[in-house]
Amino acid sequence: MTRHFVLATLLALATPLAAGELQLDTPASITRLLTPYLPDEAANPRKLRAQIGEILATEGYFSPEFTFSEGDDGLHLKLDPGRRTLIAGVTVAIDGPLDAAARTALVDGWKLPVGQPFRQEDWNVAKQDVLAELLATEHADARLVDSTATIDADRYQAELRAHYDAGPRYRFGELRIDGLDRYSPELVARYNRAIKPGQPYREAQLNALQTQLQASPYFASVHAELDREAAEIQPDGSAVVPVRVSVREREAHRLSFGAGASSNTGARVEFNYQTPNLFDQAWDLSSGLRLEQKRQTAYADVFLPPDERQRRHSVGVMGENTDIAGLKTSRYAFGAQTVQQRGSVEQRLSLHWQHERREPDGAVPVTSRALVPNAMWTWRQVDDLLDPRRGTVIQVQVGGGAKAALSDQNFARFHGRFQHYIPLGARDTLSLRGEAGYTIADSRQRIPQDYLFRTGGAGSVRGYAYQSLGIKEGTATVGGRYLAVLSAEVTHWLSEAWGVAAFVDAGDAVDQLEDVRLAVGYGLGARWRSPAGPIGVDLAYGQRDRNVHLHFSLAIPF
Repeated sequence: MTRHFVLATLLALATPLAAGELQLDTPASITRLLTPYLPDEAANPRKLRAQIGEILATEGYFSPEFTFSEGDDGLHLKLDPGRRTLIAGVTVAIDGPLDAAARTALVDGWKLPVGQPFRQEDWNVAKQDVLAELLATEHADARLVDSTATIDADRYQAELRAHYDAGPRYRFGELRIDGLDRYSPELVARYNRAIKPGQPYREAQLNALQTQLQASPYFASVHAELDREAAEIQPDGSAVVPVRVSVREREAHRLSFGAGASSNTGARVEFNYQTPNLFDQAWDLSSGLRLEQKRQTAYADVFLPPDERQRRHSVGVMGENTDIAGLKTSRYAFGAQTVQQRGSVEQRLSLHWQHERREPDGAVPVTSRALVPNAMWTWRQVDDLLDPRRGTVIQVQVGGGAKAALSDQNFARFHGRFQHYIPLGARDTLSLRGEAGYTIADSRQRIPQDYLFRTGGAGSVRGYAYQSLGIKEGTATVGGRYLAVLSAEVTHWLSEAWGVAAFVDAGDAVDQLEDVRLAVGYGLGARWRSPAGPIGVDLAYGQRDRNVHLHFSLAIPF
């Protein structure tokens, strides 16, 4: 092997610098490997040989043969990479009080086993994977002591050795909280679903605590770490370590202003006031005034900290005026709700009372009142909550009112939504959406519009004006007792940020099943991956009305 290297070096030194392009004669796989790193024009052969040799070594080729020649079109390089070096032996040594089963699993799971080609990147990944596994479990002080890759270029073999020190076994101790001023440590404990004293240390659980506190309305920043200086060594050699949680509280009062536009309800301005410590009880008040062209809303909601079962209770009041599809409504409502996350299922239980006056153009005004208990379950199993390419979201809810309990009409309402994402290759995604609803009642009269169904617009049936598909009263569109919506959309991403979409939607809201005549809309759209999720702008044609509508929305799953 040494003679080959000497000969190649002498040839390189003896070859004059050539003008023109560099011509490479080597196997296709090697050409693909080298091309990104080679100059377009001929360079000094000695430097070129050294550069190529370093690149090939990272892929396990340690005995390449070079032949340089000069032609009329530039410098020619014929390259034989030689045999690839394979892994002949692996030794993984882990010192420390590591559980026998865990030690076996780490050694058996080594990512660069005997018989595989040696690659520098794979070697680095294999070493780091073992260390990451140790750090993620009970061994927060684990370290890679040393590692060697011994290359026998004559025999095309590599011997690998990695030596780790697992360090002591850690168990969680008590929470120690720094930075609290307005709030008590008990508030932090309410958000702690991950860490219990005495449990084995897990990096994922420490990160979960930090994420849960950061997502709360109370803290602007959170940092959780093991307080190693306070570790207590146990008789079995393990260490119980307190968890130090350093927080910075959010400001006591926040006033914000926003503006925007929606193809459904028009231009919008919004004012919001929030305090996370109403009456010094850690009650989170969120209130605001939202003024849109077709809808004006004032609201105030108070959210309590989670209870011992991790339920989040809230109460709220709101007033709203709308003028949509020829229907004017004025309503006010108040109610209470509790939200609980159970694995991948979110459960919402609520009780709302609502008073509504609706005035359809060309029809008699109607006043409706309802006290409605409602239950909603949302199951999410997607690869990305904001920008999914694979997975499913299903939502089901049921509610109703009774004349015997402060409602003007007896009714039961059922509603379900479904969204499924299927990746089509590396850049395309198919999205399927469905929605169905049914309100059981003798009549739709004197039932508030929230408990009936209209459709049309962004997020439902594109190609039609917002909530323009429903029952006609005079010249206005009001809600019916049945709803059906179907949609299919294919998105092709041109780059990381921009994409195009083609879609077809169909749906309708009716009062009798025999009246169902699905309104079809289809068109094209643009997509932009914003920090808040994909924003969609769609141009859609509605077959029923033979009109074109422009829609724009935040295209994230419900």
